[in-house]
Amino acid sequence: MDFSFSEEERIFQENLREFLSKELRPMMRRIDSEGIPHEFVKKAASLGIWAMPVSQDVGGQRASFVLSSIAAEEIARADFSMATAVLFLLESGWGYVLDKYGSKELREEVLPRVTSGDWFLGIASTEPTGGSDVSSIKTGAVKRGKEYVMNGQKIYISGVLEAKEWGGGHLTLAKTKQEVGHKGITMFYVPISMEGVEVTKIENMGRSGISSGIIRYNDARVPERYVVGEENRGFYYAMDGFNHARVLVAAACVGAAEAILDIGLEYIKSREVFSKKLKDFQSIAFEAAELRTKLEMARLLTYKAAWMMDTNPGSEEAPMFAAMSKLVAPQTAFEVVKAVMMWMGAYGYTRDALIEMGFRGVVSYLVGAEGAMNVMRLIISKRLLE
Repeated sequence: MDFSFSEEERIFQENLREFLSKELRPMMRRIDSEGIPHEFVKKAASLGIWAMPVSQDVGGQRASFVLSSIAAEEIARADFSMATAVLFLLESGWGYVLDKYGSKELREEVLPRVTSGDWFLGIASTEPTGGSDVSSIKTGAVKRGKEYVMNGQKIYISGVLEAKEWGGGHLTLAKTKQEVGHKGITMFYVPISMEGVEVTKIENMGRSGISSGIIRYNDARVPERYVVGEENRGFYYAMDGFNHARVLVAAACVGAAEAILDIGLEYIKSREVFSKKLKDFQSIAFEAAELRTKLEMARLLTYKAAWMMDTNPGSEEAPMFAAMSKLVAPQTAFEVVKAVMMWMGAYGYTRDALIEMGFRGVVSYLVGAEGAMNVMRLIISKRLLE
């Protein structure tokens, strides 16, 4: 059993951390207020760190999910508002799905533009009537000739403005056989610029560097060639994508928490109260020890889940470990952010301290993005008790 990264992985991590410390960390506040610069995305893509798991014939690296998790962790460490990490994991997780299940024609039309950083690719599954219960979606698509007429609405969808401004679209779930529940869901690639597709932005409390919004499909005519894989198999493709995306979410939460904890440790080592450094108060020192231990536990679980995605993604245990990583890492990250803000007192509550960006970003993964906490518990408990 070996807990160390390979030499290739270690060099990749070191080089990526150096690049991001220069290119991404200095504009974290700008990203939070103005959005992720498209130029940064293109530069990252030119270095091969965008949509990494995608096949090489369409511009990807065919990278492992362990290597992709290292990238997610480092990106969130540099921008702990979580916005850039969200964009990265969308392109990686859903680029992987389109690469794996899409036709040769569809892959060649979309993925080279995603891997180059030119286009956005996301997932559109959540609807006003429910998020984690994908089988209950109402959006429908009726086949007419060589196209499908799609009607319905998606909500809380990431990247609606990026897709509109840069180009690209979303892997969209719609029912093509209403009477059979999740077995009648088909996955489509739907460009945001398609006639009959309308978007409205939603203002979130965090992750402000990437847009979120509503997508409405009003008799949108989706060509038959935009069906991903087989008709009525979309639910299974989406679950595969969510399992992989959850591991990247966990890695990003670990990276953000590591960065914020480092800031907090430096603060308590220098800040004096009552003629003592904060680090010399046992209550704070012990809390720091416990947080670092929990963070290491979350990190080990995350990389085990990533390893399972690489070695045996079709096993019965792989989704459980993906859910475990998604259950533990966001909660641990939130504990870290809350503790560091409290160590800093009033300063931690200010925008100058930057910590509030991490607080707002991490919360999104507690309330539901890529699956709510209770859904993760449901996945784990079903595996344990079946």
